Amino acid sequence: MTELRAIRCVGCEGGIPALTTDEINQLLTQVKGWQVSKDGKFISRRFTFKGFYKTMAFVNAIAWISNTENHHPDMEVGYNYCLVKYTTHAVDGLTKNDFICAAKVDGLEAEQLA
Repeated sequence: MTELRAIRCVGCEGGIPALTTDEINQLLTQVKGWQVSKDGKFISRRFTFKGFYKTMAFVNAIAWISNTENHHPDMEVGYNYCLVKYTTHAVDGLTKNDFICAAKVDGLEAEQLA
């Protein structure tokens, strides 16, 4: 199986089905700490940090990943936390792109951000 961090997102304008529950569960094993919403339409993970500056550094790193992959999360940001949510709006659910980006976020150097 190809490591999710090593592949790129594929453009999605709809017209493809959202992932099935089995596909979601298989991909979920490849991203640490992420949870699937009850309706199966998004994945999320809450990250905590030691202060505002490190939180903002993390948010900026996610912005860079998102622009590189052309796949953008919803984020809730506070003084020392960032809640990241990925979904594919064009299919009203999850696609492999969501898990690719989640894996890349997981790949950020924890010691630089925590």
